[in-house]
Amino acid sequence: MNKPAQRYADPYLAGIGLGLVLLAAFVIAGRGLGASGAFGSAAAGLVAAIAPDRARANPYFSQYLGGVDWLVFEILGVFIGGFVSAWLAGRLKFEIERGPRASTRGRLACAFGGGALMGTGAVLARGCTSGLALTGGALLSVGSWIFIGAAFAAAYLFAPVMRKEWR
Repeated sequence: MNKPAQRYADPYLAGIGLGLVLLAAFVIAGRGLGASGAFGSAAAGLVAAIAPDRARANPYFSQYLGGVDWLVFEILGVFIGGFVSAWLAGRLKFEIERGPRASTRGRLACAFGGGALMGTGAVLARGCTSGLALTGGALLSVGSWIFIGAAFAAAYLFAPVMRKEWR
């Protein structure tokens, strides 16, 4: 028997929790949060397993060789934490959320296309949005605060376009 889904977490308490996790990352690991390094480390490990000489010769992959980056464990923790959170809240189910006018194929195409675009941007920027906004913002980096403002502005401008698909 499925228990009824619970409300989402309070966003202010979740924000405080995220801030404390960021502070703990600085204290324990000596650096802030981010995600793109985990994917670079995993890709370097995969290439090193298949073609070690090629991985050592590649400047991008060589920076990740010599052990598993702690960010890999961070991303695993995100997946495990999301799973446990959904399970505890009664929201654990397989579904593709989409608006009534959006097809499943179109929704997946938008999701994968957006993810590929964000991943490409993270590689070009040499870091991901979470690292830039969270870690850079916490360090009072001017570029990070400009990015945060631009990201929010772009989201507000693009929201009406996406809202049509969900109604």
